[in-house]
Amino acid sequence: MHMIRANIVIPLTSAIIFIFGCTGASYAAQSNNKLWLSDMDLSKMSVGWGKAIVDKSIEQKTLTIDSKTYAKGVGSHAPSVMHIKLDGQTQRFSATVGVDDETAGLGSVVFKIYGDSKKIFDSGVINGPDPAQKINVDLSGITHLVLIAKSANDGVDYDHADWADAYFEYKGVAPVAVDRPVGEKNILTPKPGPEPKINGPRVFGTRPGNPFIYRIPATGTRPMEFTAENLPESMDLDTDTGIIKGFSPDKRGDYNITFKATNPSGSDQRSFKLTVGDTLALTPPMGWNSWYIHYSRVTDVDMRAAADIMIDSGMADFGYMYVNIDDCWSKRKNDKPYRSELGTILPNEKFPDMPALTEYIHSKGLRAGIYTSPGPWNCAGYTGSYQHEQADAQTFAKWGFDFLKHDWCSYGNYVIDNTHYEFVKPYALMGEILKNVDRDIVYNLCQYGIGQVWTWGTQVDGNCWRTTGDLGLMSGYLEVGLSNARHYQYAAPGRWNDPDYILIGWVGDAHGHGQGAPCKLTGNQQYQYMSMWSLMAAPLIFSGDMTKLDDFTKNILCNSEVIDIDQDPLGQQGEIIVQNDDYFIMKKQLLDGSIAVGLFNTCEIEMPITVNFEQLEIQGQYQVRDLWRQKGIGTYQNQFKSEVGRYGVTFVKMTKVNK
Repeated sequence: MHMIRANIVIPLTSAIIFIFGCTGASYAAQSNNKLWLSDMDLSKMSVGWGKAIVDKSIEQKTLTIDSKTYAKGVGSHAPSVMHIKLDGQTQRFSATVGVDDETAGLGSVVFKIYGDSKKIFDSGVINGPDPAQKINVDLSGITHLVLIAKSANDGVDYDHADWADAYFEYKGVAPVAVDRPVGEKNILTPKPGPEPKINGPRVFGTRPGNPFIYRIPATGTRPMEFTAENLPESMDLDTDTGIIKGFSPDKRGDYNITFKATNPSGSDQRSFKLTVGDTLALTPPMGWNSWYIHYSRVTDVDMRAAADIMIDSGMADFGYMYVNIDDCWSKRKNDKPYRSELGTILPNEKFPDMPALTEYIHSKGLRAGIYTSPGPWNCAGYTGSYQHEQADAQTFAKWGFDFLKHDWCSYGNYVIDNTHYEFVKPYALMGEILKNVDRDIVYNLCQYGIGQVWTWGTQVDGNCWRTTGDLGLMSGYLEVGLSNARHYQYAAPGRWNDPDYILIGWVGDAHGHGQGAPCKLTGNQQYQYMSMWSLMAAPLIFSGDMTKLDDFTKNILCNSEVIDIDQDPLGQQGEIIVQNDDYFIMKKQLLDGSIAVGLFNTCEIEMPITVNFEQLEIQGQYQVRDLWRQKGIGTYQNQFKSEVGRYGVTFVKMTKVNK
């Protein structure tokens, strides 16, 4: 009986196992597989700081949001992006997102998900102390997914973005992390033709009786003959090179000059108003600075080479004129003596003859710039101007320099307290001295915005002033540009907000050996960068490697119509009139009554952007011209709409149609 029962039980049990096994197999075939986000290739996730961490926070602690811990997930730091390839059979993505508790309530992040270029999730701003948000999105039919953790337009500090309990449910091929799109570097700017075209500023400021040098910027086939109608008698024009040298008139006022350039292909002329008075830099300065490529390695040879290339590359033909040494030209700490017996500041061995250097730069029709600090030491530990301001300013003028960057640096150690008076004091001192030397020296205040310099820079005779920290040390041009854009009402002719240099092309490494590398910005981002700086009437100071200028970089730097927006004589800084998490729109009023408009896509996908005429405060019909392509794109009424690429820009000039 026992054997019989055993025989019966064993087959019955086997049958039960078989039945459930078959049912289980059938269920598995019909249900979804599961893939944790943290099991994917996280090297494909770009992260604003550090690298994406598996099942831990960005600081490699337990994932914790609003006091709840999670065993699985990905710790990142905004801004972060991950592109994922799907086969159309992935069913769902689930996650819990928020700012990790390790920030102690600081930080603010926006989480977004795009599927085949459509937004399918947007968390809105999640601040440090906020509860986590649940994500459960349908991915049916989607083939490309983008996960984004974005800083909330208030800086990137403490933006520790957690994708906790994040996983995919799929039927077919498992989701695969893929490289972020690089983006083509398409050249949009038409090359100049053989016929002459005069570029550069239409108005220029100088002080009475001071030495004057100016090279008429003009593209076209050389040789070319230049003339200057109504040129003051105190100045001479070299008709072959277009270089004007001499002295500014002693009499104050406006001198209306007409430049003309002629070659076998044609001729061009341009009005040029020379304003003799107290204000320099009536349009934003344009040029090159040594810092972000040469750092402490800068030499006399580098500066001469930059001047040569500014001419040979054609940059000078578009209005670039300042060739500026940054830090590290004076004697370094412990390299005594720092000054001569007369108190004159001494250059280091890399700059054996400063007057000869400036004379070389001036021989090209260009202007020379130099750097110092109100403190005893510059930022890199080289001699500053503390208690020698009068002597140094006179020395810079005697050497022949035309631009001075005055960098806060070690002066912070001599500030009694963080009062307005203490922030202003050293800059007012140098400003008063520069105003009275016998040379036009454009005055650049570099205080990183810590003393709200935009509110008082004009009172100390500053011509331009840095509004943020060094762009090369921050998260990027957009963060810096958006910060600078807030101060638009303080800009005016001779008084410019400075968001730092243009870092495109080939840039350097402060700790390397001079090799540098191509900048990491996509082509679209570089167009954004230059468009934004031009709309903001920012100084256009390039700080990349002049010896490695390629056609794409020159296409960005040398578009005459884009530069004309920056150099517009009205002197208004463009303002942001629309801003959200996906895009922003800038508008700049121009002297001729037209307006310049930039539609900036800040998203990982292409999107249409529309600006209504009500937002632009205009009405009627307007002709729209694409500034990068230098061509008309039609007449519009009521609104203007454009498809704008990933991190791209549409930059246009809009001119009213007069019926």
